[in-house]
Amino acid sequence: MKQHLEGIDILRVITGTARGHKLKTVKGLNTRPTSDKVKGALFNILAGRIEGSNVLDLFAGTGNLGIEALSRGAASAVFIDKSPECISVIKENLKHTKLEERATVIPGDVMAVLKKMSNNFKKYDIIFMDPPYNKNLIQDTLKIIEENGIIKNDGIVVVEKSAKDDTALNLEKLKLFRVKRYGDTVLSFFTT
Repeated sequence: MKQHLEGIDILRVITGTARGHKLKTVKGLNTRPTSDKVKGALFNILAGRIEGSNVLDLFAGTGNLGIEALSRGAASAVFIDKSPECISVIKENLKHTKLEERATVIPGDVMAVLKKMSNNFKKYDIIFMDPPYNKNLIQDTLKIIEENGIIKNDGIVVVEKSAKDDTALNLEKLKLFRVKRYGDTVLSFFTT
């Protein structure tokens, strides 16, 4: 849940073990947390897949999506972001929600970390990807996910993007199977 009080955005975990816990946000305009409406719709679509899943949260920002997944019963979540401020906020939010035991936070460039992750042979059930809008990061990141085999067979990659973000995708293994638009935000769902 997200409220707006005196110019400050307040995020909350919608449901699960951490329901109602407030999440700290990152100051400034560089981080754009997923709104309640979009987050609620996203988790309704994924409802039967969250329990026991291994989740990867790319361009994690506040950790909002991965924390929601953990609250709803995901077995684990890995958060990746290159911003030191975001990494600090994610760790604070995990501690506050008491979900840090099932979480790993990795600072660094998403694409560089993904390339290194292929060496650990771990595959994920769900990958959340919320890159900065209009930076042309979607195609390259999806290609690295494909090439490095970090998504399980029948796994899902969810990409959040701006409706204005042009993404002519050229993918081999990942197939787009669902697109939902919420105002200026578009959720694209891919599977193997």
